[in-house]
Amino acid sequence: MKTKNLARASACVITLLTAGCGGKVLYPTYYALNLPPPPKAVTDNPRVQATVAVRRFDTPTYLRQGRIVYREAPQKIGFYDYRRWAEDPAATTTAAIIDSLRSSRLFSIVKAYDSQDKPDYIMSGRVERLDEIDYGGGVRVEAKLTAALVVPGTGAVVWSDDASNGLSVDTRDVNSVVVEMSHAVEKCIDQLMGSLSDHLRTSTP
Repeated sequence: MKTKNLARASACVITLLTAGCGGKVLYPTYYALNLPPPPKAVTDNPRVQATVAVRRFDTPTYLRQGRIVYREAPQKIGFYDYRRWAEDPAATTTAAIIDSLRSSRLFSIVKAYDSQDKPDYIMSGRVERLDEIDYGGGVRVEAKLTAALVVPGTGAVVWSDDASNGLSVDTRDVNSVVVEMSHAVEKCIDQLMGSLSDHLRTSTP
């Protein structure tokens, strides 16, 4: 009898854990940044006859949790329990940076970084911010990217810059937040590409 009661109690605990309050199982919803292909450059001639390899962009630790981030105050970071990234935003951003470099024809060859290669330059960067902001009135998003172009071996910095963007969110739901995050990251990438293009126009690495 005691064994049956223990088994019944265990089954109830398992049911509560899996079903949750109200008997409904909650499953995560996954989102991804949508960064459209950049427009192609007018000319096919690269601005610099050189190879650049792009390292995977880094992120702060709190952005590596896999969950979408919101801030209810500047110093307070929260995470959605069931709203997560299908792909690490840093990986998506890195791929978009590579696409933008190729489309802009700033360099003759652009590739993802491989430790076996010996490129002329290495680009590294960081997704500094990708947050939903819930203070200060309304809902908005903030994105910030930093990037640098260095010479392998010497570590000499040829170019570096940062770009940030904040956009308002009209509809208070996570899907709309992610849409605006995508737009903010896209604008940041455009700013970085413009900065790099201006630098190469006036100073040959």
